[in-house]
Amino acid sequence: MTYLLYVAAALAEIAGCFSFWAWWRLDKSPLWLAPGLASLVLFAWLLALVDASAAGRAYAAYGGIYIAASLVWLWLAESVRPDRWDLAGAAICIVGASVIVLAPRAA
Repeated sequence: MTYLLYVAAALAEIAGCFSFWAWWRLDKSPLWLAPGLASLVLFAWLLALVDASAAGRAYAAYGGIYIAASLVWLWLAESVRPDRWDLAGAAICIVGASVIVLAPRAA
């Protein structure tokens, strides 16, 4: 469930940030900002649902998932195919996030 929350949060964050990018860098209408702000609120709410003993640990693990999701966004939304270095970096990040999420800890 944690990974699903992270993926959903990543998509919400990327969409929210992209709305600002589209307005600022791609000269889109300021109306792009309204759904972007809603998406960023959704991102924060989803990340807060993660069952973790500390916010910092939840955010650290999320970072790895965010990196991989950003490369999926790059490919699907921006039509730029990630290269082998992108994929290798994302794999390393996923492994790191998994270590943080799955490490045995005392309750």
